[in-house]
Amino acid sequence: MKEIVSTDDAPAAVGAYSQATTDGDLLFTAGQIPLTPDDELRADASIAEQTELALDNLTAVLEEGGASTDDVLKVTVFLADIDDFDEMNETYATYFDEEPPARSAVQAGALPKGVGVEIEAIASVDD
Repeated sequence: MKEIVSTDDAPAAVGAYSQATTDGDLLFTAGQIPLTPDDELRADASIAEQTELALDNLTAVLEEGGASTDDVLKVTVFLADIDDFDEMNETYATYFDEEPPARSAVQAGALPKGVGVEIEAIASVDD
């Protein structure tokens, strides 16, 4: 049965979506952008800083859903500019250094609120 996951430690969902959903075995997160839980948009920050904030948000959602970065099976990274891949990857690697998950990274035509990066994940939920 689908369960909605929500935490105040990440930006609230602002549309017809949830921060994450789970069936008790897998957790699917919504894309996380460099927006603070207090709604401060950091679209003007470096890609490294934007990646860090997006991953901090992702981590908070994972934890609320009973998972951690160690439980992540697949990540999708959307970049406004694929030329930012190396800078994003350097920061990303600090979150997934041991046994990293499968990952796709793509250049998107545009991202919400004009940000440079958006990150979503699928994780296994700890019982």
